[in-house]
Amino acid sequence: MPATGTFSFDAPGDAARAAELRRVKLLATLVLAGTLAVFIAAKALLPVHPMFGFIAAFAEAATIGGLADWYAVVALFRRPLGLPIPHTAIIQGNQHRIADKLGEFIEGHFLEAAPVDAKLRQIDFGSFIADWLRDRKRSADLARFALRLLPEAVSATETSGLMNFITRRVTSQLQSIDLAPLAAGTLRAFVAEGRHQGLLDDFLHAVHQSLTQPETMAMIREKIRGELPTLLKLYRTDKFLVNKIVASASTFFDEVRSDPNHPFRGEFDRMVLSFVDRLGHDKAYADRIDGLKRDLLARPELGDLARNIWSNAQLFIERSASGESQVLQQHLARMFAAAGEALAGDSELRGEINKGFVAVLGSFIADQKSGVSSFISDQVKAWDMGQLISLIEINIGKDLQYIRFNGSLIGGLAGLGLYTAEFLLRWL
Repeated sequence: MPATGTFSFDAPGDAARAAELRRVKLLATLVLAGTLAVFIAAKALLPVHPMFGFIAAFAEAATIGGLADWYAVVALFRRPLGLPIPHTAIIQGNQHRIADKLGEFIEGHFLEAAPVDAKLRQIDFGSFIADWLRDRKRSADLARFALRLLPEAVSATETSGLMNFITRRVTSQLQSIDLAPLAAGTLRAFVAEGRHQGLLDDFLHAVHQSLTQPETMAMIREKIRGELPTLLKLYRTDKFLVNKIVASASTFFDEVRSDPNHPFRGEFDRMVLSFVDRLGHDKAYADRIDGLKRDLLARPELGDLARNIWSNAQLFIERSASGESQVLQQHLARMFAAAGEALAGDSELRGEINKGFVAVLGSFIADQKSGVSSFISDQVKAWDMGQLISLIEINIGKDLQYIRFNGSLIGGLAGLGLYTAEFLLRWL
């Protein structure tokens, strides 16, 4: 990697371009030397024939044009013949001004809001993310990467006090929740869906099962026997009453459970709705529920449970990160891949992601474009201009050398035209 302010000339084709530049430079110099030689020879032969005057005029002007364009090309990069001629070595002498203007140009034309926004809107960020996540290998790599970071993130959470802060915030939020209206709303939805009737059926079935147990019947019989007069005990009336009570109750339970429109169900509806209304509006109920909530949150067992859950989760993450267990990594990989599949099939979500990226990146570029301008300016100012000029010459120097050929040709033709006009005027 080249140091700051230096350039590498190892790009593909640099050596070939440098060799071609040397060849064209030599050819342009030979053309200049050739026009000068032709001029001298034509001047010497002018007494022999007037035609040599035309040749001399062409060669003279071609030599002057070639020299002028050689000077122009050289003055752009360095001082001709090393002489301190004003307005030469233009790039070197204006390095800082070029740097500032280049930064301003980039900021004003490339980083303006409209072109940046238009370019960002051409990029489908959502599809790129979806395709990236859908690739099984990439999802697995991302899962491994995330898993390597998790233990450090968990440790940082613990040592930084963030866990205590989160715990306090969660507890505070739970304390501020008014459970009575929440519970009333939940129960009202429960009743509206008719799910309380299923609960009633389960309750009646459980009571029926309990009543028909021999132990339960024996206990009821003992209670009844203790209340009966001695005479009735002799006729074993307690057994008759127990059987009658259990049979009547079983019949009633069966009737209620088999008849969706049984009057008892209507009474149960009214009883539940009455309780829901009181729960939502009676302050005594609200105070009681709030007291239960505070007592529950204040219990030390709840804190112990939270710490145990956190400790077990931390141990599981550490085992997964060390490779002892592959469960979490496989789950994360599947989760990322599934997210990619879901995103690929949801054009609306991809559109929202694209809008989000455009907004965020557009805002970021708008905020940082002056910094980009300063960065470009500082980098250009730090460049080694000798190396930069060599780099420019390697890439565009060949085209600049053709200016010298054109200068010789155009200059020669102009000189020839002027000499011809002068010659004709002399003969008129």
